[in-house]
Amino acid sequence: MANVGNQLPTQAVSKPPSGKHGNVLPLWGNEKTMNLNPMILTNVLSSPYFKVQLYELKTYHEVVDEIYFKVTHIEPWEKGSRKTAGQTGMCGGVRGVGTGGIVSTAFCLLYKLFTLKLTRKQVMGLITHTDSPYIRALGFMYIRYTQPPADLLDWYNDFLDDEEELDVKAGGGCVMTIGEMLRSYLTKLEWFSTLFPRIPVPVQKAIDQQMKARPRKVAQKEPEEEADFTESGRQGERRPSRTPRRTPSPKRSPKRSRSRSHHRERERHGPSFDRELERERDRQRKERDGRDRDRERGDRGDRERRRSRSADRNRERKRSRSGSRERRSERREKERDGGEDRSRKKDRDHHKDRGTERERSRDRKSRAENDERRHKEDRDRHREDRKAKRSSLSRSRERKHKSGAEEKSRKRDRSHSRERDRERDGERSHKRSRSKERSRHQRESSNEHSKHGERRRSQSPQ
Repeated sequence: MANVGNQLPTQAVSKPPSGKHGNVLPLWGNEKTMNLNPMILTNVLSSPYFKVQLYELKTYHEVVDEIYFKVTHIEPWEKGSRKTAGQTGMCGGVRGVGTGGIVSTAFCLLYKLFTLKLTRKQVMGLITHTDSPYIRALGFMYIRYTQPPADLLDWYNDFLDDEEELDVKAGGGCVMTIGEMLRSYLTKLEWFSTLFPRIPVPVQKAIDQQMKARPRKVAQKEPEEEADFTESGRQGERRPSRTPRRTPSPKRSPKRSRSRSHHRERERHGPSFDRELERERDRQRKERDGRDRDRERGDRGDRERRRSRSADRNRERKRSRSGSRERRSERREKERDGGEDRSRKKDRDHHKDRGTERERSRDRKSRAENDERRHKEDRDRHREDRKAKRSSLSRSRERKHKSGAEEKSRKRDRSHSRERDRERDGERSHKRSRSKERSRHQRESSNEHSKHGERRRSQSPQ
């Protein structure tokens, strides 16, 4: 775990300007997006590293440890993941927008720090951390994105001459010091393929004037660093120190001359003042010796920690390599076994397919034969049904014909009987008429005889 408490003494770091009292930091700009480029923010929020792994980190110390182990540059995109060749204008990386890529772990962790709502003490712990320069770089970048532009110079002022080096480019090749990086933060708007929040023009002019008026200090190697260099040179390589190189405080700068003030004090106070001055010098020497011892102890502890960390890392790398090799060998064996099993399965499936095809062909033949038999039976049944229908129709027709003939004969008989009855009735009526006529003739004749007799009778007496 990264040692968060192992930090630089903050005597040379000036406090933030007045108006920012307390441990709570004010947020400048958009409180949801941290003033990040929308393309970078969308890639951060959609990245599985931020959603899965960083979601489990809940404390400031865990995020600092993650920065120590995972961050190797502070560029917004990973190497080779964003292709802007041939694009110009707003489509490319000119204005900080356009096609996205794989967002870097540094910016994912930067936004994770923003979600934790860091306090002033935590931000000071980031920018004065001794384990990794990338922890400090992300702390300074957090200040650049979230703090008011008028306060940026007060935050960066005591670190503009810091000589600790770091490689800020993805894939390496752009080594700069912390001071050079902070000067770039203050004077330039672009950072690789993204943009920082804009600084108002009056504030930017004041920052530029102070940058021009402030000369860059020449780095001086400390004796401890030279000893480190000699020790590492014997081993064949010089390991880059993770401890930030501190610039001497202006209050304790050895270049300041106090001879005038000493002469004036001597003239005023005499020899007693010389004794007190010697005592004060002895006390300061003792304090310096104690500080140097503490520094040596701290440096030794840092070296031991680095060695233990490097040993642990080497062990982890060896373990991971051996584990990866074993996994690869297991995968290859599994693939071989799987290939053999697949070939066997293929053969079995092929034989099964052949057997199934034969069975299917047999089933098809039997089905075809059954269908033909059924079809023949259906045909025979249909023919028999047709014959039965035809015979029934002929029978019905014969029945109808017979019934019709019988009815016709019956009708004829009825008509003949009626005609005979009519003839009989006519004959009967004719006989009756004849009998009536005969009876009438008889009556007439009788009447005539009666009348003739009566005449004769009448004539006879006469």
